[in-house]
Amino acid sequence: MSNDDQRNVPPGTISIVQAVTQAAAKGQPPVHLWNPPLSGTLDMRIARDGTWFYNGTPIKRPGLVRLFASVLKREGDDYFLVTPVEKFGIEVDDAPFVAVDFEIEGEADVPILVFETNTGDFVRAGAENAVTVSVNPETGEPSPYIHVRNDLHALIDRKSFYRLADRAEAGETDEGPCMVVRSGDETFMIGPMT
Repeated sequence: MSNDDQRNVPPGTISIVQAVTQAAAKGQPPVHLWNPPLSGTLDMRIARDGTWFYNGTPIKRPGLVRLFASVLKREGDDYFLVTPVEKFGIEVDDAPFVAVDFEIEGEADVPILVFETNTGDFVRAGAENAVTVSVNPETGEPSPYIHVRNDLHALIDRKSFYRLADRAEAGETDEGPCMVVRSGDETFMIGPMT
């Protein structure tokens, strides 16, 4: 990491950035294997729209956000930035990522939905990366998600969810008739019949 890069890194996160930079040179960091003791918490928050904040200020460097996202780990309902020797708690308002778009790969009769996240991940919806929708019991507002990796999810943005709804077809679940989308061999319920 250059001196210019170090000047742009939030002060409490320099050791994390250095460790991640070294690990990233070898590919995606093996966060699932890292279980250090809790080192503390950072005043870092991921808003529902995918904006990362440090001490209340948005982190504007996409590369730095991608770097932090690569070492994000979830344990139960809590989120942490981890290295092999450090673990810092952070706050996540909803999901840590936002799916900002999707493309369709494959043949028309067996389409595969490939989502892109705000941090540059590409995720194929399927058995390991399910699309789910939760509904706010008070407002009835749906919140659609796709599993990204290691129990981390992306909230599917509104425009992409509308595009999914346009692709939906009638289906059936244990709860009865519903609207579904297909990706590969998998079928995902996205809402009730309208």
